[in-house]
Formats: sequence, C-alpha cells, structure tokens
Amino acid sequence: MQTTDLLRVAFALTAGYLLGGIPFGVIVTRLVGGRDPRTVGSGRTGGANVSRAIGYRWALVAGLLDVAKASLVVLVVIAIGGDVVAQVAAALAAIVGHSRSPYIGLQGGRGISPATGGALVIAPLVLAAIFPIFVVTIAVTRIASLGSLAASAVGGVVMVVAAVILNLPPVYIVYGVAVPGLIWLFHLDNIQRLVSGRERRLEPNPGGGDSSPTA
Repeated sequence: MQTTDLLRVAFALTAGYLLGGIPFGVIVTRLVGGRDPRTVGSGRTGGANVSRAIGYRWALVAGLLDVAKASLVVLVVIAIGGDVVAQVAAALAAIVGHSRSPYIGLQGGRGISPATGGALVIAPLVLAAIFPIFVVTIAVTRIASLGSLAASAVGGVVMVVAAVILNLPPVYIVYGVAVPGLIWLFHLDNIQRLVSGRERRLEPNPGGGDSSPTA
C-alpha cells in the first residue's frame, strides 16, 4: 500500500471516529429540553433510549443524524480519493466512535444508526435486503435489540456471500464480518438480558417522556 493510501486510511479512521462520536442522541434531547437518554432505560444514547426520553419523533431526528454522520464521513473519504479499504475503515470507525464517544466519556449507542449510514454508501443493496428483517422483528417482538441483532447477523452473511460469489475485494468480507461483530459486541448486555428473558421492550410513547420498560 502506497504512502498516500495509508494517509487516506489514517484520515478515514480519525475522521470516522471523531465524526461518528458526535452524540446526537444527547444533543437533540438537550435542545428540546428532554431527559438525558443516559439517565433512562439502558443508559445508552441510541434511538430506543432517546425514544424513552423524548418520544419517537425526536428519536427519529437523532437517529437520522446518526445515520447521516456515518454516510458523510464515507462520502468525504470517497471525495479525497479513498479506495474501498479507506471507506470501510471510515465506516467501522464511525460505529466505534458512536458507541465509545470521546465527547461523553466513551459512552454512546449500540452502533446501528452509523452502521446503517455506512452501508447506505458501501452496500446499499445489502441494507435494503435486511431492512425488512429489522422492522418486522421489532414490530412483532417490540424488542429493539433483537431486531438489530437479527438484521446485522443476516446482513453480515449476505455481505460475505455476495463478496465471495461476485469475487469482490477481500475488504468486503472484512466489512461483512466486522460490522455485525461490533454490533453484537456493543449489545452484549442486551444479549444477556435476552437469554434471561429480561430484555426491555419498547412502549408506546409518541410524545415524549420516559416510558417504563417491561421485563
């Protein structure tokens, strides 16, 4: 790998982490005068907790911003001539930054929104294929983490299979393994609660305020 390529990868990792680390869940709740999502539910800053703090409508706003930040950093890497290795590096770094944000003491969300944002640019067809799994699983179970885990696992398999069949560069296989790997890593506590039957469910809460999660 040439020096310029290494510099682009280094830029991608740095920019991905710093931009991915912007905690829009916290920012949006503060702007609308709601409760900090870290004080309710699981204590995370992702969409499920933001919805518990300020309702689904503002949670959607925060979630879209979290999606956009990952898409943006990948597009910036493309704009400076970064190849797919640099693009994948940026996407993965954005997930890590979102979940271990440098701006809020290495706290954050589970990584679903930035994973979605990165996939919008790098693997949109795979994202389109797994989106119904995410939606249907949550609609049926009302467990956000289960939808995230199921969709990410299937997405990873689809990405790896597609990379092998289409003879894509090996970095796509890395991408297909690393994204669900990170998401499952950041869902370990959810997985423990799912196994024990204590995972929180989403409650109707369209307007805002904390909704009591059920066991």
